[in-house]
Amino acid sequence: MSDFISTGWEMYEVAIAVWAIIYCAGVLYLNFKMKPHTSEDGTTGHVWDETLREFNNPLPRWWVGLYIITIVFGILYWTLYPGLGTYKGLLGWTSKGQLEAEQEKAKVEEAKIYARFASMSAEDMAKDQQAMGIGQRIFLNNCTVCHGSDAKGSKGFPNLTDDDWLYGGSHETIIETITGGRVGVMPPMAAAVGTPEDVKDVANYVLSLSGSPHDDAAAQRGKPKFENAGCTGCHGADAKGTQAMGAPNLTDKIWLHGFGEAAIIERINNGKTNTMPSWSYKFSKDQIRVLAAYIWSLSHKQATADAAKKS
Repeated sequence: MSDFISTGWEMYEVAIAVWAIIYCAGVLYLNFKMKPHTSEDGTTGHVWDETLREFNNPLPRWWVGLYIITIVFGILYWTLYPGLGTYKGLLGWTSKGQLEAEQEKAKVEEAKIYARFASMSAEDMAKDQQAMGIGQRIFLNNCTVCHGSDAKGSKGFPNLTDDDWLYGGSHETIIETITGGRVGVMPPMAAAVGTPEDVKDVANYVLSLSGSPHDDAAAQRGKPKFENAGCTGCHGADAKGTQAMGAPNLTDKIWLHGFGEAAIIERINNGKTNTMPSWSYKFSKDQIRVLAAYIWSLSHKQATADAAKKS
């Protein structure tokens, strides 16, 4: 839009505004100075329907007063505020400055609220109605696009209500995830595994780890191929994953990117990159801490409820 605005356009805008005030003042001045010719009976001489005569009565004083106030207000506004082109006004007011002032005021008020949570643990905040209300609103306004309004996720987006965590589910780890974001990478492993038949065998072995339906003979062939291809380097010798790397546990029945032989073969062949963006640009540390406590509470509802009963 700035490409279409120039100094000439500003002058055009100023000219229209100034002319409007001058015109209004001129109309008022001429109304007082110029008097139409009237007859001895006080009429202008115009007659309609034989008996209807036009009088030249003065404008009501309240109307004239409002008219003058409008003109004076316009001049004062231009003097105090930036209403004429690039003129900044005597008060130096800007919409940006007002926004920043309001944001600073809001931060001060927010700090008073978050100060109460500073010494609370995740368990304590999970039992605090105000903290959970704040955390829930932040979550619903920002996180539901990926994780859903119920926080149960969808294909490619983790469920936050269970106890299966790629990077760990402690309050501190969740804070770290929200603050810095995460990038999980599963490289294409087909070349390391071998032939397409080898890939199929490994897929069946992965299915067998969680007791999912699989071809037992293929799974037995796939076990050494799984180990020799280096899959244990990320998923561990027990295939229960490595939270430091964000490698998922293959022994449970939670499938982030789809279930079944075909889905696992696709992952082995093509790999996968998942990104959780950093939210530190938008949220303060206090907000992230409360949000993390809310997310933590989603997978600890029973423990939180038990603790609330004891307290």
